[in-house]
Formats: sequence, structure tokens, C-alpha cells
Amino acid sequence: MNKITKFLAGSAVLLSATVALAGGEFGTGEEAKAMLAKAVENIKADEAGALAEMQNGGLGSRDRDLYVFCAQAETGEMTVHPTLPLGTKLQDIVDKSGKKFGEEMMQVAKPDVIEEVSYVWPRPGDDTTPVEKVSFVTKVTDQICGVGYYK
Repeated sequence: MNKITKFLAGSAVLLSATVALAGGEFGTGEEAKAMLAKAVENIKADEAGALAEMQNGGLGSRDRDLYVFCAQAETGEMTVHPTLPLGTKLQDIVDKSGKKFGEEMMQVAKPDVIEEVSYVWPRPGDDTTPVEKVSFVTKVTDQICGVGYYK
């Protein structure tokens, strides 16, 4: 069993336990990892269908302030994001402090590995107040996908 398979299995159990106990206003790091694991599973099963469903909020891709985002690995064009226009280049996205976190995501994302990228970003529904955020990112098929949680 490879690392990502073990991660997926453990994350599914953790997500079930967390959802049962949670219900808080904001998502947690554990929930973000579990959401990413589910997105990876869905993309591996049917990339085009999963990306379309997730762009529309399906397949468990949005929960409170957690959401899946994906970009085409070669071009960086966003293929899933709840607020940014599709086609936005991941590598061009910077936070309010000027950090090129999108470029960092493209550099660190690798298949079967979950990496962390920290930056500041507004919560959904609040475009004015940047908050510390950590995104878990990986590469699956020809996509770089992530889910972040706010600290």
C-alpha cells in the first residue's frame, strides 16, 4: 500500500470521526486533508467529470470555509475554484503581502505527496480581511489540487 493510499484510507476514517464531532464554524486542517484525499480519489476515477462536479460545488468539494481548487499542472490555468475565474494562472496569484504562493504550489506539488504552503488569503465571503491560511497541495493526473484551512 503506497503513502497516498494509506493517507486516503486514514483520511476517510478521520473525516467521519471529525464530522461527527465537529460542526464548528470553520474547517480544520484534518478536514482539509480529508477533502483533498476525496478530491484525489474522484479525479483518479474520472478526471473530467470530477473537475466539472467540483467546480459546481459537488462531490464534497465545499464545506464552510474549505474548498477544493485545481489547476492544470503544465499551464497553471485554474480548472476548479469557487471564486477565481477558470483560466486564472495559479503561478500569477500572490497574497496581500506579495508572496507568490501560487508559484510555490506549482513547484512543490508532486504525485502521491501532500505538501503544505502557507500564505494569507481572505475567507470566502470576506474579500477584505486576509487570514493566515495553510493549503495542502498535491499533483494528481495532470492537475495540481489543494484544499486550505484558515488558522
